[in-house]
Amino acid sequence: MAIVRKMEKLTLERDSSHSEVNATYTVVLGDGGEKYLQVDTYGSAKRQETGKKSQSIRFSPEAIEQLKSIISGL
Repeated sequence: MAIVRKMEKLTLERDSSHSEVNATYTVVLGDGGEKYLQVDTYGSAKRQETGKKSQSIRFSPEAIEQLKSIISGL
C-alpha cells in the first residue's frame, strides 16, 4: 500500500486504454484523528483471480485537498 502526500501534474506523451475494474473507498483515521481516504481496486474480468484486491492507495489530508482542487478544475 502507498500513502500519497503530494501529487504533481504530468502530461502523458501517449494515452493508453485501461480496463474497467470495481473500486471501494474507506475513510481511515490516523493516530492523531486526521482522516485519510483509501481507495482499493479489484481485479478486472481479464485477470486470473477476478475480484481480488489488486491496488490500494491511501491519500493524506494534504493530498485530499489537492484532489478537491484538481476535481473542481475539471
